[in-house]
Parts: sequence; structure tokens; C-alpha cells
Amino acid sequence: MQEVARVVVALEATDVAEEVMHFLDRTGSARVVGTAADDRQLIEAVRQLEPDAVVAHPSLIEPAAMHGPVVLALDTRESVSSLRAAIRVGARGFFLWPGERDELAGATAATVTATDVGEKQAVVITVHGARGGVGSTFVTTHLAQALARRELDCVLIDADPTYADVSAALGVPDDVHTIDDLLPLVSELGPAHVGDALWVHPAGFRVLASPGAERASSVSGPALERIVRVAASSCDAVIVSLPRQLGELSLASLEVADRALEVLSLDVLSFRSATRAMEVIAPLGIGARVEFVVNRAARAEITPGDVERVFGSKPLAIVPADRSVPRAQDRGQLVPPRGRVGRSFAKLAERVMEGGEAA
Repeated sequence: MQEVARVVVALEATDVAEEVMHFLDRTGSARVVGTAADDRQLIEAVRQLEPDAVVAHPSLIEPAAMHGPVVLALDTRESVSSLRAAIRVGARGFFLWPGERDELAGATAATVTATDVGEKQAVVITVHGARGGVGSTFVTTHLAQALARRELDCVLIDADPTYADVSAALGVPDDVHTIDDLLPLVSELGPAHVGDALWVHPAGFRVLASPGAERASSVSGPALERIVRVAASSCDAVIVSLPRQLGELSLASLEVADRALEVLSLDVLSFRSATRAMEVIAPLGIGARVEFVVNRAARAEITPGDVERVFGSKPLAIVPADRSVPRAQDRGQLVPPRGRVGRSFAKLAERVMEGGEAA
């Protein structure tokens, strides 16, 4: 019999709190064990009831007191201040009531099995590009190829349902399984479920495709985190390609990551965008895990050395510009592993797996 998530609901509006409570109880996968109308009541409820999840307005959440439960932020309207508050308190998801109640139900159901995942053995690597065009998709796919060449079992997850650039760049067929197919199973997800959903690329790594823009809203942060953790329990490396927008899916993936790669190009706008991205993820407290990859490096006024000056650390890898890259991309092909580009990714693969020093 499936276990039921124990939930505490904390909302100032009594009528909304009652709607949420009755809805979650009716799902059969969650049970509301307590409610709170302010921050003090919430702290006490968490201390006494030890719930699996807290569903609350971000303004009522005190991060220091939320040890144990998964925090899911809920509001009746979307605003910049509310989203920022959700990020600040470390919420695993942000949901609008009542429009996203089904997504909320899935997220709460996923919390009950968070401790049931097998022991993590993979290195989890996220790849993000704050500015469009820096080549984060290129870095993601070629890092996967380099890891596979090291005879490592690598799973690449396309976590950008809006654009699905990784799935498109790799030529993933339309009829393969996607993240969307795993969502109904998320509360009981195991390695076999994930394995059955993976498509094998000719280069030897396996891919979990994005569901596509029409289903983008169906993927929640907690569900994606669960999928990543399960995948990481049965392979050597998991690469998660993040959306450019640092929202719920990106932040959930970053929480799990052992190494978070930020892709840069040698221009002012790229550095500016990456600086803003670092500000967004700062509340997660994962700064020590963030590392920089310079892509398409060529002679320019800005040099790889400026990465250390601006961001405080040397780039982990420097991928040189190469005229063969656009031709390969236009054909949906990966650049051959031999050559300057291939050697740079071989070094990157070695460093992310073995903790090597930056370039």
C-alpha cells in the first residue's frame, strides 16, 4: 500500500487554507496533519508533528526552523516578491492556487518517498547558461559524450521543457519516453522506471528527454529532484541541462548537484548575466559547488583570466572556438572527440569526476 505524505498547511487566509486542506486530503496521497495561521504556529506544528511537507505562503516560513520537511510555497497570485521569498526560504516548488493544484498534489505525494531512494552513487552535474547563445547545450551534450568515452554510465536529463534544446540537438526521436511519462509514478519511482524511459544515444550515453512546451507546467521541482536522485542511484554520472530561467526546476536540480557548471562566453553581456545568476542561487548556499566553463574561447579583450577576477575562481575548462562546430550542429551531430574541442571536453570530464583543478 502506498504511503501517504503528512502535510502541514500554513496560510493566513482561512478560506484558502480550508480549500487546500480538503483538496489534499481527497487526493489519497497526502493527509493534512496540522494547520497554522502565522509563523509561530508553523514552527510549533513542524516541531511537534514532524511532517513530510509544509505547504505555506512564503512570508510565513522561517528557514532556520524548517529542518526535515520539504517546503512547498503557495500563493493565490504570482508576484516577483512572492517568488523571491520562495527562493529565499529554500522552497522546493512554487504553486498558484487553485490553478496549479494538481501540480501541488504531485509535489506533496513525492515528498513521502524522499528517504526511500537508494544510496546515491553518481556524480550529479548541472549545466546552465545565463545568457542565450553561450553554448550550454553544446557543453552539456559534449560532456556526456566525453564521460561515455571514459566508459562511464552517464544519464543526461533535459530539464528544460519549454525549449528542449538538448533533445533537439541530439536528434531524440519524437516517440521516446520523456520526463512526463515518469510523473504519474514519481511517488513510487525506482531505477527500473527511469531506466525504461531512457533513450540511448549512439555515443553511448543515455538521455531522458524533455516532455515539450505543451507539458512544461506539469513538471514540478520536487518531481524533477526525485527523478534525478533515482537516476543517480544506479549510474556513474547524471548531467542535468537546466533552463536559462532559474526557476523552480533549476533550483531543485541545483540542490542535488555535486558540481554546478555555469557556461560563459568571453563578452561583457555573458559575464553580466552570469553575475545575476550567481545572485539568484546565492540563497541556496551552494557557491562552493559552482564552477565556470568558458566556451568558444578566442582572442578578445576579455580573457579567461578575467573569470577569476570577476567570479573568484579559475574556469574549470576552456573550450576553444572551432569552425567545425556550427557545421556539426546544423547536421544534429556531435563534434568528433579528437581535436582541440574533444580534448578540452576529455579534460573537463576528468575534472568533474575526479575533482581535478581548474584550467
